[in-house]
Amino acid sequence: MQNRIDEFLDARSPILAAISDDTVPMETISRDFLRFGKRFRARFCYWGWQSVQGVDDPGDFFGDTSRRDLPAVVGAAAALELFHAAALVHDDLIDKSDTRRGAPSAHRRFEREHRDRRFVGDATRFGDSSAILLGDLLLVWSDELFAESIDRLADPDNARAARAEFNRMRTDVTAGQYLDIVAEASWPHVPEARSIDTAVNVITYKSAKYSIEAPLAIGASLGGASLAQMAALREFGLPLGVAFQLRDDLLGVFGDSEVTGKPAGDDLVEGKRTVLIAMTRDAVPASARNTIDELLGDPELTGEQVQMLQETIRASGAIDQVERMITDNVERALDALDSAPLTADSRDALSRLAESISVRTA
Repeated sequence: MQNRIDEFLDARSPILAAISDDTVPMETISRDFLRFGKRFRARFCYWGWQSVQGVDDPGDFFGDTSRRDLPAVVGAAAALELFHAAALVHDDLIDKSDTRRGAPSAHRRFEREHRDRRFVGDATRFGDSSAILLGDLLLVWSDELFAESIDRLADPDNARAARAEFNRMRTDVTAGQYLDIVAEASWPHVPEARSIDTAVNVITYKSAKYSIEAPLAIGASLGGASLAQMAALREFGLPLGVAFQLRDDLLGVFGDSEVTGKPAGDDLVEGKRTVLIAMTRDAVPASARNTIDELLGDPELTGEQVQMLQETIRASGAIDQVERMITDNVERALDALDSAPLTADSRDALSRLAESISVRTA
């Protein structure tokens, strides 16, 4: 799949170069963002397709097989990676994150470009503006690659179905991202009894559907899935997506920065109103809740304050609650998979992916 991404970028490189040499950083940063990653969305897209195909020997996902529709599937999976890169660029900007995967985030790299080239004006504003445009460019490119890919499908009905799923995914994740920033701004007005449900709704649309359910549905659509097959994949994908994001929330507070590529406690600095935070606030006395509300989201948090918040979360029992939620959601997903009308190979592969998602450290 990396070859397909590189081929696509190679075809767009002359277009940027013809516009101006000043566009070089847009290509460079795009390639860097697309060179790494866990490729979960691409893998779920592939196995969504494979699960309805019934092919005994599908070959290596990243290899070359004679299957007619495989190039279209690989292209669609690559388009999901471009879309994900766009989402990361915009997400880092919204969250004011300095790093991504252990390297400077896109807006910080553009900011450095401004300083290195001794441009006039505000470097931070230049970085932010450039990152917005880079994210937009990656969104445009993801749509181009997706369109090119589904045009290669043998069945136009499958192409239309996959396009509908792709379009719905983009609406869901954009709305989910908006719900996330609303949650960070409106929490004093949300009744305590609704705070956990609000946080779950955010992760459902911002991450769970987009990370797993939608890629599965897109892949299955490419393969002409039946209604029963699509329903089974959704029943598997949505709870697994919730578990995926809950694990992310734990890593955002307690993850090893050497592994995650993000500073320890980054979600605390960014003020994320996650399920973990909602459960912590629900369990602690009013004095501790007030301290959390005062410190959460403070960009000047010290290391000692981060540690204090971490200890408060540990003492509340919220970590155990979230771990139980992860376990319950993974079990729901696997139960749905056991009886699903899908190929045996795909059920095995999806089961292994579920395990890797639930126990990952980055």
